[in-house]
Amino acid sequence: MDINNVKSVYFIGAGGIGMSALVRFFLANGKLVAGYDRTATPLTEQLIREGADIHYEEDIHLIPSDFMDAQSTLVVYTPAIPSDHAEWTFFRENGFEIMKRSQALGLLTKQGKGLCVAGTHGKTTTSTMIAHLLHQSHVGCNAFLGGISQNYKTNLLLSSQSPYVVVEADEFDRSFHWLTPYISVVTATDADHLDIYGDKASYLESFAHYTSLISPDGVLIVHEGLELKPRLQPGTRCYGYGMEKGDFHASNIRIGNGEIVFDFVSPLGNISDVQLGVPVLINIENGIAAMATAQMCGATSDEIRAAMASFRGVERRFDFKVKTDELVVLSDYAHHPEELRQSILSMRALFEGRKITGIFQPHLYSRTRDFYHEFADSLSLLDEVILIDIYPAREKPIEGVTSRLIYDNLRPGIEKSLCDKHDLLRFLSDKSFDVVMTLGAGDLDGLVPDICTVLTK
Repeated sequence: MDINNVKSVYFIGAGGIGMSALVRFFLANGKLVAGYDRTATPLTEQLIREGADIHYEEDIHLIPSDFMDAQSTLVVYTPAIPSDHAEWTFFRENGFEIMKRSQALGLLTKQGKGLCVAGTHGKTTTSTMIAHLLHQSHVGCNAFLGGISQNYKTNLLLSSQSPYVVVEADEFDRSFHWLTPYISVVTATDADHLDIYGDKASYLESFAHYTSLISPDGVLIVHEGLELKPRLQPGTRCYGYGMEKGDFHASNIRIGNGEIVFDFVSPLGNISDVQLGVPVLINIENGIAAMATAQMCGATSDEIRAAMASFRGVERRFDFKVKTDELVVLSDYAHHPEELRQSILSMRALFEGRKITGIFQPHLYSRTRDFYHEFADSLSLLDEVILIDIYPAREKPIEGVTSRLIYDNLRPGIEKSLCDKHDLLRFLSDKSFDVVMTLGAGDLDGLVPDICTVLTK
């Protein structure tokens, strides 16, 4: 099936952040779009307003009649959907063309020049930075983002002129093996998703295979110091990047008065006095990778400098919800130990000497089982830790695996609490706070507006 010739597209898991960008793409291209998701969210309600027909009960009788023709309907699903899902079973048994989200993205990157960002963490911010830099330049781009851009209030950018397609290269379920990158950034290869890969060696092998998919005329931009051993095709160029070393790096870093300014050192031409629109330490490295990619696509130094200063970040990525002299509340998607460490250290640098409290919702039983020691080490950088129940996502409980595994391994003397999510607001209302971080990739983010209300009373 030619993805351009389909009449209707049905999404199983329509409200996922990656899936919703594809929903918007097909709507923008005049297709009929419908789908299922487990629960209503602000995002699914917005998609309905934009023209998608979405329901929340697993029932084949709720599939609209326009989506019952196997010859004209494409079905896109997320790997998080269980194999016995009634609607997915119906489509499989009746001869429909069915693709994973990553397969559909893969076809779109083949039609253009894919700018793909892979890595255990940093994918969403770096890819959104690349999209912003190119969108604000004369080059332009199409972008399917893994978060809602604060600049554009969407996760989809379209250009009728630009050949470039910015996507996240997600390693979960080896999804990134469907992509054909023209330029790829690899930000990190810290082991994750061991429920899929089994061990770190297999995880690294998956990244090595991914690098072999980069076009022979393309480029790999890889963070310095990774264990990754790239497996490039003849002709594919490779560059390193890092904070202060690599082919692309920063120099003359200046931090103060809530601002970060640095000079960008590049074999394609240095750019002086780059100001970070979101001034946190990790965004220096994210910005270096993004600027390197934008340079290779032809954006000018002046365009890049201006766009870096105007970048406003991504919802749930170091996202300030309250920022006053008396109280700071920040929402962050960090759900891997290294992400937590980087996020907390960035807050320490910004709010030196203040008491920092983290409210953490672990994501997945398997990830908690595999990394509870590392989670405890990272969270011990905080002054106070409030742990709530594990968010299961696609998983069933694992005996003996609860948030207490992390709680029991926090450093001695740290202020710590275990709290049921349903009791969190009441728990918070009885205490006073200075700097608060909500952390995790689960549904804790849905409580953040209420948390802000409670804490600002």
